[in-house]
Amino acid sequence: MKGFIDDADYSVGLWDEETNLGNEHTLTGKNALFVGDLGKIVKKHSQWQNVVAQIKPFYTVKCNSTPAVLEILAALGTGFACSSKNEMVLVQKLGVSPENIIYISPCKQVSPDKVGSKSWSVMTCGREIELKKIAQNNPNAKVLLHIATEDNIGGEKFGIFWNVLKELDIQIIGVKFHVSSACKESQVYVHALSDARCVFDIAGELGFTMDMLGIGGGFTGTEFQLEEVNHIISPLLDIYFPEGSGIKIISEPGSYFVSSAFTLAVNIIAKKVVKNDKFSSGVEKTESDEPAFVYYMNDGTYGSFASKLSEDLNTIPDGLWAPTCDELDQIVGSCFLPELDVGDWLIFDNMGADSFHEPSAFNDVQRPAIYYMMSFSDWYEMQDAGITSDTMMKNFFFASSCIQLSQEDSFSMEA
Repeated sequence: MKGFIDDADYSVGLWDEETNLGNEHTLTGKNALFVGDLGKIVKKHSQWQNVVAQIKPFYTVKCNSTPAVLEILAALGTGFACSSKNEMVLVQKLGVSPENIIYISPCKQVSPDKVGSKSWSVMTCGREIELKKIAQNNPNAKVLLHIATEDNIGGEKFGIFWNVLKELDIQIIGVKFHVSSACKESQVYVHALSDARCVFDIAGELGFTMDMLGIGGGFTGTEFQLEEVNHIISPLLDIYFPEGSGIKIISEPGSYFVSSAFTLAVNIIAKKVVKNDKFSSGVEKTESDEPAFVYYMNDGTYGSFASKLSEDLNTIPDGLWAPTCDELDQIVGSCFLPELDVGDWLIFDNMGADSFHEPSAFNDVQRPAIYYMMSFSDWYEMQDAGITSDTMMKNFFFASSCIQLSQEDSFSMEA
């Protein structure tokens, strides 16, 4: 049931939700490990179809490119948004058709033809210099023009490319924008869709035929957020891009599909007692007689927690640290935990996005194994929906036991 990031010969354990699961991982020691519940990806797909069926999802491959994830999303009929040639190769091997692949790298290599421009149907572009590269290297490419929103600077504000586009004779087929998951302002969608409609109108007047709108990613994975976004954009789509207009609406969800599907278990490999400095009212620092602890785990920011490197650095002496002891390698600052011992486990939920990178070679820290699983109820739901994949189905088998760390050995944390 174990697989690795680059191991296509993975297996998926089918298990009964009412079964007490044993502890198989004791056979491989106490290395960090992932457990991937593929049934949660199936549920996310069903949720998407129930809430925003009018929007075609193109999964952002860089978010999690493990073989099981890509195969099950391909079997579900999801499109793929690839940022590199390697990602396109991974998707091509699954037999995904070019019309279900878009090339979204903001800075494209000069010769993507080594993969073949026939590998994908659409590429996105948001800068003038990138347009010129496309004209020189892929003159027949279909392009989605990436426009900026009030939430980001990922593209150009509409209206400044038209002379360049006419001169380069590039086939612009639509518009794309992106609103990040951190954005809390619903008006950003209102303005973005209004701007997109303006671009379509201007393009039509200049002789461009456009039939695709991309609304980016930014979906956190909760049904509430998906419904909230749909509540905002659905009436606007009815006004600006109504059904029957011939405009295909697409999106690029990434963490939405995979974040909740993966759990990471790490092991405490060292601990030390440090002076307990407490902060009162967020300003004054006072000392406490109670000890504070620093715990070192066998995974960190140079491995599965790499996304934390993009966060603001504000390290605190105590908390949870990875084995490098580097100041950037703190996973959690001061937090309330029962006192732990070397050998105890910590469980981090929602680790399916941006966690599967090649780890640092420091101290021979091993790449976490991945254990895939799916409940029988999710399996039957997938079968009832007519979802099958010959290459993926061979990897499923009945598992009478799976990974389960006992309550005494583990302490769950939200990543």
